[in-house]
Amino acid sequence: MKKFTAFIASILLAGCQTPVDNTTITTPLPSTSQQPLIYNNAKIIGGVETLYVTPFVMPFQARMDTGAETSSIDADNIRPFERDGEKWVSFNITNRKDGSTHHFEKPIKRHTTIVRIGEHEERYVVNMTITIGNETIKADFTLANRDKFNYQVLIGRNIINGRFIIDPTLENTMH
Repeated sequence: MKKFTAFIASILLAGCQTPVDNTTITTPLPSTSQQPLIYNNAKIIGGVETLYVTPFVMPFQARMDTGAETSSIDADNIRPFERDGEKWVSFNITNRKDGSTHHFEKPIKRHTTIVRIGEHEERYVVNMTITIGNETIKADFTLANRDKFNYQVLIGRNIINGRFIIDPTLENTMH
């Protein structure tokens, strides 16, 4: 009886169906040899991308994080000081790939509090220059100890918004 009912239902519904176009449209994914895809003036990039932090020669791998408001970079020996009556911070960044280290002294733009699982962490925010693909960007970064993280650089919405659309299935599209 179930087969008969299913058969009758399929005959009755056959007249109600809209013709289906079985043509599959595929959009090629960007590879390292192609230019990145562009949508509304934003480049479609992967969840992990290669970037350069000025003045480093060796690139860093960075995690794109749409949940983070401000980008973050792995820094150590973070020490605030005063210069000409203004608040500055000195810090070091070491590239884990080749061990190269650069010392920075930058004015503090602001302080921010990062809340993670009930913990509050105060961080300094400074302006850094990075290059992703052929685009050089000056943006705010929080200074953090990212030793426990896979990626030394986290790119947040302050850089992503209006520039990039993230496809987490892709990686390293911006060579």
